[in-house]
Amino acid sequence: QPYYLALQSAASSYGSNPQALQVTQVITKIPRRPLEIGRLRVQFFVKQTVEQTPTQPLANAFAPLQVSTPEATAFDLICYAPRVGGINRAAETIAPLLPLMRPADLRRVLTIENDLTAARRLGFVLEKLKATHLAKVVHERLPAARVLVPLVPGAHRNAPEIKRWGILNNAGEIWR
Repeated sequence: QPYYLALQSAASSYGSNPQALQVTQVITKIPRRPLEIGRLRVQFFVKQTVEQTPTQPLANAFAPLQVSTPEATAFDLICYAPRVGGINRAAETIAPLLPLMRPADLRRVLTIENDLTAARRLGFVLEKLKATHLAKVVHERLPAARVLVPLVPGAHRNAPEIKRWGILNNAGEIWR
C-alpha cells in the first residue's frame, strides 16, 4: 500500500524540528494501528490522495523511503493540525520550511489536493509568517466568494474575521 513520511517527521527530515519528535508520522491510504518496534513508534494518518501527493526519496535513508515535499508537508500540517498539536505548532513547524518552498511546487500541491478550506488556512498562516510570495500563490487559487471557515476547526466561532482569506481567526492572541 502507498505511504510516505509526513507531517512533523517530514519537516524534521528537512531540518525543521522545533520540538523533539517522539513518533514517526506516516501518511497512508488505509487506516492502520500505531506500531511500536523497540524504541521506534510509528503513527499513521489516513489520506485518500496519498498516491498523488508530491514526494521525493528521503536522503541518506537505510531503505527506500518517500518523504512529502516541503510544500506538501506544509499543506498536510495544516490539514492535520488538530492531530499534531494545533495550528500554532503547525505554523511553528512550517516556518523553517519556507526557504525550501517554491511557488510552482506549491501551485502543484494546491491543484492536487483541491481542498479550499485547507488552502485558505495555509494562505493565512503563510501570510502571518511573512511568506508573502507563497501566500500570493495560494490567494490566486481561491474563488472570490467565500463562506467563512474557522482557523481552528471545532473551536469557538466568535472571532475576528479576516476577509482576505475568509477566515475566522479563532486561534488566540498569537495570530492577531
